[in-house]
Amino acid sequence: MLNIVLFGPPGAGKGTQSQKLIDKYSLIHLSTGDLLRSEIAAGTTLGLEAKKLMDNGLLVPDEVVIGMIENKVKEHPHATGFIFDGFPRTVPQAQGLDKLLHDNNTEISCMIALRVDDEELTSRLLLRGKTSGRPDDQNEELIRKRVQEYNTKTAPVADYYAGQGKFYAVDGIGEIEDIFSTLCQHIDALKEKQKESR
Repeated sequence: MLNIVLFGPPGAGKGTQSQKLIDKYSLIHLSTGDLLRSEIAAGTTLGLEAKKLMDNGLLVPDEVVIGMIENKVKEHPHATGFIFDGFPRTVPQAQGLDKLLHDNNTEISCMIALRVDDEELTSRLLLRGKTSGRPDDQNEELIRKRVQEYNTKTAPVADYYAGQGKFYAVDGIGEIEDIFSTLCQHIDALKEKQKESR
């Protein structure tokens, strides 16, 4: 199984690149935001629990999110692999994900981070704000806060995967196709390694 954590700050181009990777490698997209919305819409136990917390302005705890991911993994026993988008954001989440995948006889193959400097991110998000209609993309102060929060909270997750020898950083500035091609080089090399170790 090819399980990829695609990482990067808001505006790094994760959405664009993850869609291209899904198409090329036949992966299943696991976005925690989408998962939450679909579990709530389906009225599952986990969904109802999450909705209650969200309605009170509270964060959904890791075990609920990991429970939703586990449901999705079990729904697709014959999947080629998964691409994790927006998760894990903290080391405890990464540890929980490792345990869940291990229990399902698989593991994270790699974490690939799209690196984009803060100034470029800010101008990209302000530009996106003109068309996306998202209020959090239209306020420069809020954007800088989001990027800062990403840098502070999620950098340790990169260190966690680097400690397992699974972390790769790719320059997220440039032509979409060039960035995609670099991502594919990393993934293809990884798939070769997986084949050899079988």
